[in-house]
Amino acid sequence: MDAVFKALADPSRRELLDRLNARNGQSLGELCEGLVMARQSVTKHLAVLEAANLVTTSRRGRQKLHHLNTAPINDIADRWIGRYDRPRAQALADLRRALEDSAMDETEFVYSTYIKTTPEQLWRALTEPAFTLRYWGSALHSDWQVGSPVLWQTGEDGAPEDRDQVVLESEPYRRLAYTWHTFQPEHADRFGWSEERLAELVKEQRSRVSFDIEPAGPVVKLTVTHDGFAPGSEMLRAVSGRNPESGGWPELLAGLKTLLETGETLDAETTTTAGHTT
Repeated sequence: MDAVFKALADPSRRELLDRLNARNGQSLGELCEGLVMARQSVTKHLAVLEAANLVTTSRRGRQKLHHLNTAPINDIADRWIGRYDRPRAQALADLRRALEDSAMDETEFVYSTYIKTTPEQLWRALTEPAFTLRYWGSALHSDWQVGSPVLWQTGEDGAPEDRDQVVLESEPYRRLAYTWHTFQPEHADRFGWSEERLAELVKEQRSRVSFDIEPAGPVVKLTVTHDGFAPGSEMLRAVSGRNPESGGWPELLAGLKTLLETGETLDAETTTTAGHTT
């Protein structure tokens, strides 16, 4: 937590976060455009933000892209700020909302978290039905071979459903990727959509989600990249947690982290919400 506050204390680093908030997924060159800072200074500031987990990176060909990561802000709000009166923390709450606001032209969501576990155990948590049921509220069934379907079972008594999701990449303990489902009838019930609205939203192009697992000393870094959205996608709002009714990936991964580190799950209402909204 000290690293987060130290990173946010510098106005130049806050400016870089503002730039990523305006347009996520920028290269070093793009971030440097129009700044009075030297390229070397920007590189150093980005290194501090990465060390604090406020910025995470991904590769697109030879380019290294930088993304906002709201996990540390979520941790502060959930684990610390909640002990005090909210009005006294209004400034930080405003920052959190600013970091989570999405530009209408965004087409991806990137989120990193550090979990005290092993790559093998994390892989099990992502792929074994009994595991996913505990923190997701849904059991995911697949043999996790490239080209195989991913079936969803809602609750313990539900039957596995084929939502046309397919495994795209599968490298045990390192990387997993699969296509994502479109909106389902339970989403309409959850969000109060009419049949007409649901029929419109299911036409959104399919997205994909990938999980990158990296050992980091005594912990494991998990980076979730959900991309392939069209600009203004309602599904992107849902999975990122920007829809007020949806916890999205931040809430879901908080449940995963809690389960792996403590053996406990979040309360039943939270787990159900996460399962239905993502």
